[in-house]
Amino acid sequence: MKRNKPKYMQIVDAAVIAIAENGYHQAQVAKIAKQAGVADGTIYLYFKNKEDILISVFNEKMGIFVENLQDIIKNGNTSSEKLCSMIENHLSVLSSDRHLATVTQLELRQSNRELRLKINSILKEYLALLDQILVEGMVSGEFNPTMDVRIARQMVFGTIDEISTTWVMSDYRYNLLEQSPKIQQLLLNALKA
Repeated sequence: MKRNKPKYMQIVDAAVIAIAENGYHQAQVAKIAKQAGVADGTIYLYFKNKEDILISVFNEKMGIFVENLQDIIKNGNTSSEKLCSMIENHLSVLSSDRHLATVTQLELRQSNRELRLKINSILKEYLALLDQILVEGMVSGEFNPTMDVRIARQMVFGTIDEISTTWVMSDYRYNLLEQSPKIQQLLLNALKA
């Protein structure tokens, strides 16, 4: 498996930095290779092209969000606690890696439609876990049992996503993680039964 190969992850991590600092279109494979400390040709042992690198970046980094959310679901108590932990985790991952935040919140949105569709299929796993929390909360009576799960998901993810994007666009002027309790309170109030 590719992700167990140190050079593969070295290139993925370097791509995050190169894309964040130069923009996706200006981050040539040569820049990514230089950032990774490998020869240009080495990149092609692991990736077909730059688009493949971006998809792999998103796949690997989104994997962090998915794994963390799986742990939250497994170890959490109430649906409200799980949702709060999800929000906190999402903001925590982004606030601890500004390069990653720049890539996920800005650069991925500039990619072509075909690339965005591939990225969206990766995002679906994360959103399915969010749905699981919402449905569980509806069944337990914590959340409104008649709410539309699709709209609730869009509201929760859309809020986290917009606040993260605003933070990146403001050049990280404030502490993103400090926004978490305010977001949690607003969203829980909206979802409550």
